[in-house]
Amino acid sequence: MISRLEIQETNSMIEKMNLDVRTITLGISLLDCIDSDLNRLNEKIYEKITRLAGNLVATGEEIAKEYGIPVVNKRISVTPIGLIGASACKCEDDFVSIAKTLDKAGKAVGINFIGGYSALVSKGMTRSEELLLRSIPKALAETDVVCSSVNVGSTRTGINMDAVRLMGQVIRQTAEKTASLDSIGCAKLVVFCNAPDDNPFMAGAFHGVTEADAVINVGVSGPGVVKKALEQARGKDFEFLCETIKKTAFKITRVGQLVAKRASEMLNVPFGIVDLSLAPTPAIGDSVAEILQEIGLEHPGAPGTTAALALLNDQVKKGGIMASSYVGGLSGAFIPVSEDQGMIDAVLAGCLTLEKLEAMTCVCSVGLDMIAIPGDTSAETLSGIIADEMAIGMINQKTTAVRLIPVIGKTVGDRAEFGGLLGYAPIMPVNGFGCADFINRKGRIPAPVHSFKN
Repeated sequence: MISRLEIQETNSMIEKMNLDVRTITLGISLLDCIDSDLNRLNEKIYEKITRLAGNLVATGEEIAKEYGIPVVNKRISVTPIGLIGASACKCEDDFVSIAKTLDKAGKAVGINFIGGYSALVSKGMTRSEELLLRSIPKALAETDVVCSSVNVGSTRTGINMDAVRLMGQVIRQTAEKTASLDSIGCAKLVVFCNAPDDNPFMAGAFHGVTEADAVINVGVSGPGVVKKALEQARGKDFEFLCETIKKTAFKITRVGQLVAKRASEMLNVPFGIVDLSLAPTPAIGDSVAEILQEIGLEHPGAPGTTAALALLNDQVKKGGIMASSYVGGLSGAFIPVSEDQGMIDAVLAGCLTLEKLEAMTCVCSVGLDMIAIPGDTSAETLSGIIADEMAIGMINQKTTAVRLIPVIGKTVGDRAEFGGLLGYAPIMPVNGFGCADFINRKGRIPAPVHSFKN
């Protein structure tokens, strides 16, 4: 039974602490759409998405009214298009046509984003997957709601450095093709190591090949709730601090579980996972950085930041797994720069650097996220940053990701404006020393010795 006190607590979290269900994401398998004829393939993709997702937005809105819980985004993820288009696509423009079909279908059903313009190339690339990677700049420039992700490494297979080198070039070209909008195309492009099959958050969501035909995954977010709860822990010891975070994460996850189950019933689609990531927004009070400050840091980036973030991430997971049997996705704390006002403030204060962010990614939920850098950053430097982050994920057996935005025409001291949930970001400096000779080696970095388990 849910007590009156629990109901009051939940209402307070929603009304005063920015608690919301960040996204209901409907994963859709497109494996049965595969066809050697490109026109038929596009027709099948459009038909299946619009048929299964036709009531997704209305369902999210109905749940929000029924429970009084804001459901901010309604999204779709699909099977990686690098697989789906392999038989039909003979050139880059063929893949772009699929991106436009995804965009058309997404707009038809009214969702915010559709993810899955993706390829899984952690050990090697097929010819069709390479074509998809090379098509990404044009695909993201000519669509509005399509998101792209590429998995270039894993603990089991190592890092595909040929793909890493190519993705540096792809990010630069995407930035150039969307230069008039502060290179916003790069905000819809993520490079992964150990990408999960059930991530509901964009831009990295795709529907894994081991998943059912359709599944509901929910991402719930509550950094404002955690921050408010920690105000009661000021001056207390670490045990009290940890218990407070765990209890709060439990309550947040229960909200997500409730919404996920209801959405599953209404759409007659199996429930997959609840992702309890603390995903910030530009709204005041909805910040992971402010949680770190409440723990005791003057700014994120100060000495002790990595330890505080490790504590936060671990306690969020411990609280969440007690609230739901199906916690998945990326569950933990996100540290995007542009989407978190506290992180932006730390950058402007000179406390938070790219190198410190990289150290923080060793213990956070994802990686280098929504970081705006000078527009003249070379493709080789972009690849070097990607390689560093992929190595952290590979060695530590965790998901890491890179979402870098080289903003064409802007440099350190300027700021990029993305709008909405993406917010704005100051342009951060990048190490100016070169790595081209390293990046231009061919092949892959082998998997670490601890991957040899069977």
